[in-house]
Amino acid sequence: MSRAFTREIDDAPLPPLPERPISAARNLVTPNGARQIEQAIATLSQQVEAGVDSDALAALKRGLRYWHARHATMEIVEPIATPSTVAFGTHVTIKRGGKAKQLHIVGEDEADPAAGAIAWTSPLARALEGASPGDVVEFQAAGHEEEIIVLSVTGA
Repeated sequence: MSRAFTREIDDAPLPPLPERPISAARNLVTPNGARQIEQAIATLSQQVEAGVDSDALAALKRGLRYWHARHATMEIVEPIATPSTVAFGTHVTIKRGGKAKQLHIVGEDEADPAAGAIAWTSPLARALEGASPGDVVEFQAAGHEEEIIVLSVTGA
């Protein structure tokens, strides 16, 4: 077969990166979350201006588009000084599986479960929403129901 009839896959440009998915939920953020979004925009903008190879530039611009969209839709929620129930921005101490754990209910982009910061849209945060110290919350996890005791709720 003549080489003229073959397709050179190696010469084809790479397909564009897909956009980062954006949650359909409201973009609630704590004041710290707003600063994190603004910092991400500043950092990525500096990297784009510094100029890098085209593959890295495409990824940086993709990230910048994501953070600009999140900045445009963010709703900053000021912390409640003395909350009586679990709500967005509160710190809550729970007892789960016999162990006490501290959680902070935050926006989706600032969530870091390993550090105890969980998104307000997460199943655990939804289950705890509105609970007061002393309440027992039934929570479905991994196919079984477990009880979580709310030990304390504090402001940020």
